[in-house]
Amino acid sequence: MAEHIAPSPDDQQQETRMLRDSIRGFMARELTEARIAECEAAGVLPWEIVGELRQFGYLGGLLPEDAGGYGLSYRTWAMMMEEAGYRWLSLRVLLNTVNIVAALLQHLGDALQKEKWLKPVMAGEMPVWVGITEADHGSDVASVQTRAEDKGDHWLINGGKLWTTNGVHGRVGILVARTFTTGCDGDLSLFIVDPTETRFEASRLGTMFIKATATSQLSFHDARVPKENLLGPAGGGLKAILTGLNYGRLNVAAGATGAAQRALDLSTDYVKTRRQFGKVIGRYQLVQKLIVDMTIRTEAARALTDRAAQALDAGLPARKECSIAKLYASEAAHEVASMALQAHGGLGYSTDYPVERLFRDTRGGLIPEGTSEIQTLIIGREILGISAFT
Repeated sequence: MAEHIAPSPDDQQQETRMLRDSIRGFMARELTEARIAECEAAGVLPWEIVGELRQFGYLGGLLPEDAGGYGLSYRTWAMMMEEAGYRWLSLRVLLNTVNIVAALLQHLGDALQKEKWLKPVMAGEMPVWVGITEADHGSDVASVQTRAEDKGDHWLINGGKLWTTNGVHGRVGILVARTFTTGCDGDLSLFIVDPTETRFEASRLGTMFIKATATSQLSFHDARVPKENLLGPAGGGLKAILTGLNYGRLNVAAGATGAAQRALDLSTDYVKTRRQFGKVIGRYQLVQKLIVDMTIRTEAARALTDRAAQALDAGLPARKECSIAKLYASEAAHEVASMALQAHGGLGYSTDYPVERLFRDTRGGLIPEGTSEIQTLIIGREILGISAFT
């Protein structure tokens, strides 16, 4: 048998560049600005695009190959999510949701659950949602109040979820609920919710950003979930959700970096051609300062995101690194988008041009996976060893 020779760092970099170029070309062809604008106006994202992105490893990319994934490194994954954010932040959000569901099903699901739900999710055939946030509980996941009571042959669910991505379109969802059984007195558990088996209400919520992600409100009133749809052990939900937070924060940071790069690229091209007072505006010192400031923020966001990805690849907890990346990149992206709007003048706030959407969508990145304030407290805890949460 021939000896396996690991690829050299140069080979790996070349493969990453080739993958990035393939992704960028595909997205430029399939997700034109005109098509994105139509989807934003309709408030929908064509799900077939998610399935087509499987060829690049966007579905289950971080899962091992023997589980149907691609075994990608976090650094490669961050590059891929940056490309998604570069093209369309709504797409980045939906890809994040799909991969959270895939990871939970893979790590916690039994053979029947994987056959029934994981396979179609990994194929991009089954729109999904994850129900965590509630009206009174966002950052404080441990305080979720939705209840799941053991009724023998089924679970009875009562409660509601808010700001649930894709809730009105999902064909399967994972719900976090406080569980009451003979051996589990109020700990959080995960449940697979299939709308063909469980009756619940889903309504769409209007938002100022990521308009194509179908942000939804879910209501459960004596909703029956089959007993076999418990995902993982009863009471193991909080640990499962918290374990995936660093992954989610890396995704947000990478997508924000991509959006910042897009805003920078659009602005750089614009100031080289837009003329005022007899010369291109890129010759003016204050305009050049805008471009320089945008570049510094974008490159710093990318560096911090890559640092977080490297920490995860090294098997470290990476709590501080991922929170720093998420905090800085999300705030920097919105700052860069704001500068891009300034550089474009009146064109910047036209809904016919992508800068306006970038400005709105990057603002949204400051909230999910832990707000900027929560990230600050996490980083402070990691540095000082003193928690501000207790």
